Amino acid sequence: MLFLFSDVSEDDAPTRIRVGSHRSIARRLGPAGEAGLSLGELAATGFAESADCPAALASGEAGTVFLCHPFLVHAAQPHRGTRPRFMAQPPLLPSGAHTQLQQNPSAVERATQLA
Repeated sequence: MLFLFSDVSEDDAPTRIRVGSHRSIARRLGPAGEAGLSLGELAATGFAESADCPAALASGEAGTVFLCHPFLVHAAQPHRGTRPRFMAQPPLLPSGAHTQLQQNPSAVERATQLA
């Protein structure tokens, strides 16, 4: 999740998001199995597998919330505005055990499986 606690325009350092990049990252993680990859291992390529994804800026009015897949590639931007901006990225953790989620997959799991 990405919470905007102040208005964030294109000049106020909005988070840059690679739209659809969660699918590219899921495909890259697939062969690693349960062991997965560390963030350092994923970042070693500069997330090249998502380079062709279109970019979007997480801008909007205070109170806007972006619900993002945890594999979504995103990055900070330079601040060109004149006022500070306030944002937060708290985690949204699963509400049930993994075995329960497999029987009734969450939206995150369904998106990962489709990738």
